[in-house]
Amino acid sequence: MYLSGYLSIYLSTYQSIYLFIYLCIYRSIYLSIYLSIYLSIYLSIYLSIYLSIYLSIYLSIYLSIYLSIYLSIYLSIYLSIYLSVYLSISLSIINFIILLFFFNFPDNDQKSIMNFDRFEKEFTGDTIYFPKTNPKPEDYEKTFGGNTDDNFRIGMSLTKKTLKLYTDFYSSDILIASPLGLRVTMGGSSNNDVESDFLSSIEVLILDQAELFLAQNWDNLLHVLDHLHLQPKTLRTTNINRVRSWCLNGLSKFYRQTLLFASHELPEFRGVFNNKCFNYEGSVRISNPIINGDIRNVIVPLSQVFHRIECSDIDQVFQTRFNYFVNKILPQFKSTIFAHTMIYIPSYFDYVQLRNYFKAENLSFVQICEYTKKEKMARARDMFFHSGAHFMLYSERSHFFKRTRIKGIRHMIMYQPPQWPHFYSEMINLMHSSNQNSRDGLEDSMSITVLYTKYDCLQLNGILGSENATSLLESDKAVHVYAAQ
Repeated sequence: MYLSGYLSIYLSTYQSIYLFIYLCIYRSIYLSIYLSIYLSIYLSIYLSIYLSIYLSIYLSIYLSIYLSIYLSIYLSIYLSIYLSVYLSISLSIINFIILLFFFNFPDNDQKSIMNFDRFEKEFTGDTIYFPKTNPKPEDYEKTFGGNTDDNFRIGMSLTKKTLKLYTDFYSSDILIASPLGLRVTMGGSSNNDVESDFLSSIEVLILDQAELFLAQNWDNLLHVLDHLHLQPKTLRTTNINRVRSWCLNGLSKFYRQTLLFASHELPEFRGVFNNKCFNYEGSVRISNPIINGDIRNVIVPLSQVFHRIECSDIDQVFQTRFNYFVNKILPQFKSTIFAHTMIYIPSYFDYVQLRNYFKAENLSFVQICEYTKKEKMARARDMFFHSGAHFMLYSERSHFFKRTRIKGIRHMIMYQPPQWPHFYSEMINLMHSSNQNSRDGLEDSMSITVLYTKYDCLQLNGILGSENATSLLESDKAVHVYAAQ
């Protein structure tokens, strides 16, 4: 009895312990497998839906507020450089920094800002006022409405209660300048003569309205970027003990933060990030989706013909486009029924090449570029309108800086898609019947031709929309016709 009772107690205790251990192991394995599968499926579905909606709304609101305020305060901590195009644009940025300065120190008065009178004198004035009759486009007035001087630079230094303007570059916390202004300051015709020591410790670089740099000299910007973080030639007043180790090791370019803002995307911007930015954390690109494109703003009821030029090497794209135009397109438009033909040329290098070819072939043409004087421009417009010239060569930079209303256009050839998408509809809408010469007898002869390669995909996105541009580039057909909407 005692033995059987002992065994029964022993077995029940043993079984209970065994079952407890077994269940613990089994449940732990089961739960781990079950939870891993369940959570992976649940989280993947939940997060994909929740985050896509939440992040799109949250980031759009948060980043717009966070970047505008935080970056302005952040710039006062690290040595930074803000590249802009015109004085009027930089004026708004400096005024914003001053506003933040007074917000942080509301008891301060104007005396807390050193050299403020000099700043007002140099950064204001020379404002362009546009007439109310025949107004310019809205974006033109915003860009050129203020002081359009593109050769400027100013250093700023922030202390606890003082904002110093026009400080020496080597003792500044913030540099606000144009690429041209920095290049003039750097000076030198060779790398040995260039003074770029003040660019060796830049930690934040902001390129604002980067599309405007293209309308000027893009090489100035690339020249400045090439001289960032070079080995300083002299120490000046540098306290070597306070320099960060990664600066001494020549790794500054891997820690620099670069922010580029633009109204639309272009290949040159991607080239800057791919070839001039080396941050070890990588890069992030945020772009707005393009659904319809600028083609929806065309009001002229004409079909638009897009010709694809096959080119496998980006280095040969300029010559390939020229050969295609000369051999396939131009012969068709030499006929008298194709009088009043405008050739819209985005690149100035292409413009010079075509101008030289037209002169060599003794073709009837007039030309307008950004360097054309007012008298010659007026004469060219008059000859083109009254059938005094068969062709007109028109550069995109001329349209950017002047927005001249060319009248009498019967046929439009876009040598390449415009770099500014809204220029597409602006140029085609100039072909409206109200701008035509009723005496030329060519009312029924009008056409629109656009040449493109696969390297123009970003420009096509802005014109046609992302989906239409993708289908255009992936299609087997070389010619596509878009009917007037």
